[in-house]
Amino acid sequence: MKHLFKILSVVLIAVILTSCNSIKVATDYDQNKDFSTYKTFAFFKNGIDKAEISDLDKRRILRAIEAELINKGMTKSENPDILISLFTKSNQRVDVYNNTWGYGAWGWGGWGPGWGMGPGWGWGWDQPSVSTSTEGQLYIDLIDAKSHELVWQGLGTGFLTQNREKKETLIKEFVAQIMAEYPPGMEPKK
Repeated sequence: MKHLFKILSVVLIAVILTSCNSIKVATDYDQNKDFSTYKTFAFFKNGIDKAEISDLDKRRILRAIEAELINKGMTKSENPDILISLFTKSNQRVDVYNNTWGYGAWGWGGWGPGWGMGPGWGWGWDQPSVSTSTEGQLYIDLIDAKSHELVWQGLGTGFLTQNREKKETLIKEFVAQIMAEYPPGMEPKK
């Protein structure tokens, strides 16, 4: 019985951790713009240079954005309709899991009289476990090339990894989920 509760607590923690891997997306845009007029794009170097991430990750993000926009029928151009910029933020997240439950664990009770500590039939506790993760935010800004006004912004928030292979996939997923919301008013592709 004691082992069953320990296994269940590990499974519960795993479910909680894996449910945190989803990417949350939010967008905002200028409702007065006709997004169907934007057919060409280019990257806004000044904005991208300010992003505080490695050049490798910048290139990964830019390739993913380019692929998404081309998939939407847009063309990369020297004379673009919109400019693409990006901004990133990250926060260290610390989660403490208090493993305070478990029937039949060490706890108050025991087999002897009084408040003895021993293998009893009561609720017990273990040491808390601590987990750290990095939560990242990726902002993708679309700027009207003529007016230099921000016309659309997408934000993706999720957990990051340092594993190179997983990072490549995660960046593509971040960008795909954000860009699924562009242009506004259109149904995302399935």
